[in-house]
Amino acid sequence: MKAKYISYQDTHSFSNLVLDYVNDVEFLKSFYSYRPDMDGLKKAVENHQFIGDRKILVQVLQQQYQQIKVNKAVSHNIELLLNQNTYTVTTGHQLNLFTGPLYFIYKIVTTINLALELKIANPEKNFVPIYWMATEDHDFEEINHVNVDEKNISWIQQTNGATGRLNTKTVAAAVQAYKGYLGISKNGKKLAKLVEQAYLENDNLADATRVLVNSLFEQYGLVIMNADDAQLKAQFASIIQQDITQQNSAKLTEETSQLLEKQGYKTQVNGRDINFFYLKDDLRERIIKEGETYVVNHTDIKFTEEEIIAEINLHPERFSPNVIMRPLYQEVILPNIAYIGGGAEVSYWMQLKANFDFYKVNFPVLLLRNSALVVDQRSFDNLNKLGFNFEDLFLSIQALQEKWIKANSNANMSLNDEKANVIAVFDKIKLNAFKIDKTLEVSADAVLAKTEKLLDKLEKKFFKAEKRNHEVSITQIENLKKRLFPNGTLQERVLNLAPMYVNYGDDFIATLIENFDPLGGDFTLILP
Repeated sequence: MKAKYISYQDTHSFSNLVLDYVNDVEFLKSFYSYRPDMDGLKKAVENHQFIGDRKILVQVLQQQYQQIKVNKAVSHNIELLLNQNTYTVTTGHQLNLFTGPLYFIYKIVTTINLALELKIANPEKNFVPIYWMATEDHDFEEINHVNVDEKNISWIQQTNGATGRLNTKTVAAAVQAYKGYLGISKNGKKLAKLVEQAYLENDNLADATRVLVNSLFEQYGLVIMNADDAQLKAQFASIIQQDITQQNSAKLTEETSQLLEKQGYKTQVNGRDINFFYLKDDLRERIIKEGETYVVNHTDIKFTEEEIIAEINLHPERFSPNVIMRPLYQEVILPNIAYIGGGAEVSYWMQLKANFDFYKVNFPVLLLRNSALVVDQRSFDNLNKLGFNFEDLFLSIQALQEKWIKANSNANMSLNDEKANVIAVFDKIKLNAFKIDKTLEVSADAVLAKTEKLLDKLEKKFFKAEKRNHEVSITQIENLKKRLFPNGTLQERVLNLAPMYVNYGDDFIATLIENFDPLGGDFTLILP
């Protein structure tokens, strides 16, 4: 497998905010600290001030890895975090069933590769790739299913608490359905075994996810982190208290969002007055202030200000940051210099810069994760046979078909010359009408507009007729798009790792490692 790169603009799949960030638009510079390039990363390293506790970080990670036989690359990276010259490169993601869509894999590969590039550029320092598991997220409906071979495999379970704490005793049916897709090939059986070991031999979803992701990436030294921990939350307790009682993040995020929206950018997240949940057992509910009382939504739990401050100090693990405060928590407890995210994540992190500044916490370099389209041999052959270039793949089915017909049809389906002649005739008609009665010019314009619409309809009929004359090629184009863009969207947002692993085995991830360029700024095509 080899790679080819095209610009993000040519994919027509990324927001204006992301494209403007990648292209260094001046307006956005106040919404981040450093450019996503090697110079920006070096400045981030030079200026980094870590306020967390390295000993506690290492102790917690070692405890979390006790149920895994850790290889040397991972254990070495965990131990390196004790050193003052060690920094992290982090990506975060929900605990999607069986790794979820492909972009989860792409996030991690981008993170690993950036850590490697930073080590090469700064040999005297160490850089550890981190996967931050979103174990405190409670939206189970977002993560309880996976798409394989156009079939949806779901894990049926009722829960309202943090997904990382969810018991895996009911996941067996989903595991069996997944194994059924993987089949009996060597690669399929290998992935099936990894999934079984992860989900059927661990008690909760956080541990299951760690085991599976570790089995895929341990050779690259990836460290997998669960921040749902009392010792780690204790380091964040002062900010938890300050933000709940003063509601700083709500005001700061709203002000930043308004600035971005005035410039025409779509903001990704909306903050609340209090950006924390109360987390306990099977409960994760919003904290709301009603008068002078702090109420846990949908429960009878209430606190005075004095009581909630005491609760934060005694049980910081019971306070779970939402999407606004989670990034801040991450940067407090990790010596982090870069965050790898998708387009939506890069966008919402830019809404948070003022909040980081207020709490005097390092704002990391934001990098757009690598995106990819894997082109199978059949699609590659069809693409060449039809005469399209790689950028054409991102056009709509209709646009592709029109392009092919224009390039391969002998018929003239354009009425542009005829339209120009009609307009010339009507110019004379309008001049004559104006001489007779000035109001007749409007009538002439109306007749011209109707005539142009009729000619447009006729052109479309020409095109439909020619499509019927080339039915085989037209169908091939439709099938090509459906195969590479399932559900009409980017492959990475729908497909799971399973078909790639069945077809390519460990070579698939190795190919990504070899070809993803985290600082390249381009979309990757993986070709046969």
